[in-house]
Amino acid sequence: MLGLKKRNKPISFDELLIELQGMKTNAGNPDHVPLEILFNEAFMSGCSSLASFEEFLRKGNFSISTIEDIGGIPEELLDRHVDRETRFANWKSMLDQANAEYAAQQPR
Repeated sequence: MLGLKKRNKPISFDELLIELQGMKTNAGNPDHVPLEILFNEAFMSGCSSLASFEEFLRKGNFSISTIEDIGGIPEELLDRHVDRETRFANWKSMLDQANAEYAAQQPR
């Protein structure tokens, strides 16, 4: 399962790649947030006409079956897809907002 480390600050695209590349060893770590939770249905439907992050990836023709697959997506392709399919201008802004919304929902 793909995930991100819980953070109090947004994560950059490069940091995301580093996180995802290291996920094989941390897959069972409770400090990681699955992408399906970070980019949940409420988030995706609020920022796009898509129902899920999986649908977002499929519509972009991004074939992702492993963590390494995400690292293979050129950032400019992801940025264009985000700009076309969401209210965000690029991947970083979408990721920053998802991180902020997730952090705001966590108990302090």
